Amino acid sequence: MLILAMPIASIGLSWLGVDAVQWGLMREMAATVLPGYTLTTLALILMVAVGVGLLGCGCAVLIVMFDFPGKRWLTWALLLPLAMPAYVTAYAYTDFLQYSGWLQTTLREVLGLQGRMLPEIRSTGGAALVFIVSLYPYVYLLTRAALLERAGNLLEAAKLMGATPLDRLRRVALPLARPAIGAGIALALMETLADFGVSSYFAVQTFSAGIYKAWLALDNPMLASQLATVLLVFVAIVLWLERRAQRRIRFASSKTTLAKPAAVAPTQLHGWASVLACAGVLLPIVLGFAAPVLVMLHTLTSSGDDASTPVLSALDWAANSAGLGILSAAMAVSIALVLATQQRLRPSSFGKSVTQIVALGYAVPGAVVVVGLLLPVLWLREFVPGTGFGAWLTGGIGGLLWAYMVRFVAVAMQSVDSGFTRIPNSFDDSAKLLGAKDGAIWRRVHWPLLRGPVAAAALLVAVDVMKELPATLVLRPFNTDTLAVMTYQLARDERLGEAALPALALVVVGLIPIIWLSRQLNKPRH
Repeated sequence: MLILAMPIASIGLSWLGVDAVQWGLMREMAATVLPGYTLTTLALILMVAVGVGLLGCGCAVLIVMFDFPGKRWLTWALLLPLAMPAYVTAYAYTDFLQYSGWLQTTLREVLGLQGRMLPEIRSTGGAALVFIVSLYPYVYLLTRAALLERAGNLLEAAKLMGATPLDRLRRVALPLARPAIGAGIALALMETLADFGVSSYFAVQTFSAGIYKAWLALDNPMLASQLATVLLVFVAIVLWLERRAQRRIRFASSKTTLAKPAAVAPTQLHGWASVLACAGVLLPIVLGFAAPVLVMLHTLTSSGDDASTPVLSALDWAANSAGLGILSAAMAVSIALVLATQQRLRPSSFGKSVTQIVALGYAVPGAVVVVGLLLPVLWLREFVPGTGFGAWLTGGIGGLLWAYMVRFVAVAMQSVDSGFTRIPNSFDDSAKLLGAKDGAIWRRVHWPLLRGPVAAAALLVAVDVMKELPATLVLRPFNTDTLAVMTYQLARDERLGEAALPALALVVVGLIPIIWLSRQLNKPRH
């Protein structure tokens, strides 16, 4: 497991070899680009935090506390933006809202005016809008679960005491959901900090974009590692806030386990109130999923035969993406099973520490992982000139799979761990009393009950890998283009008609876990 922790360790060790010249570059960076990166990143995460908090919490409250037409369909449709990679949403909105896009062109023709009709979408505010409509489902999911699990009894008691719906919302529902709202916001901020596609395409100077610029454009790995260190500080703060919120969620849940939680009795809305509630829930679905899909479909169908992406090329990219996803899923699930099984059958403080280190991987941005993997190769080549060490890392899929494991083993661990928590320890004790060894217990007791969580883990990892952009962009072997990489490169070259096909393919792939998750949401609660 030290292999999975090595990228972070190498970034920390990079500070030990800083010489006077590098210190001078760092001081120059602190006086020039670092303040801009910091202010832009802070402004971005502040806008995203407020936006996803209001949008996700508002949707959860409307779904849980009120009843209106279309609610059953809208409950799971609110998850659809999770299927849309944020960088794909950015490309779609740029094509639609930019100066030469359909909307501004139509407005100028209808109104007979000249010049720009809308603010520039390629800006910090535009990036924040993209992240808000793409990431609010994190807050919606956790807030909805918190209200359903803990608010029923208290909301019913408040209703019997004569509290109005607004009072029940303000004094009961929101205080109970506050830890879940905080955890959802933290997850959205980690995705924002890890982003490269949106910030690069919109020319927003965030730390992730700065890391790639320092490494690839300025050819300064040390500068990239120092920017990665600062980005890790942001991630550590957000991760600490998320863990703190999760602990508060568990603490709040433990206080209500003495009695079976009552179902929340929604208030029936009529007339204009029901229309406004339905429109309020439908708006983020349109902004985060329907509108980008329609724009991409229009771009694909109107681009012409010469500008459209050849289907055979798209199939090659899809095959590469699927191959990497399946291989990574198999590796990540295997590692997660080994760690979780060892901790279940032979628990130890060391195993717990290893599991916690692995769990941090998903919070580490892809830009940081890339820098952490490539730094040791550069160091060895500097000390041993002419060595071929690292060729497997930079010229094959070895380095790419390593980066995927660093980031996505945590996803598999979460699903496998949740599967183990549903297996009572009494099953293990009974098997041991019957003389079963560890291998037999795992094969005959654990595995039959873990097939569902393992399949879910493999699905989630495979989809995450297929949509992953930063590490794939840098570490992929030559002639191994994926859907994510080609979508980014074609859109960067302003060939949005050609980018539409791989972008829509990524959306279709992303719909697979959303369908599975929506089925879980629609299962009756017991």
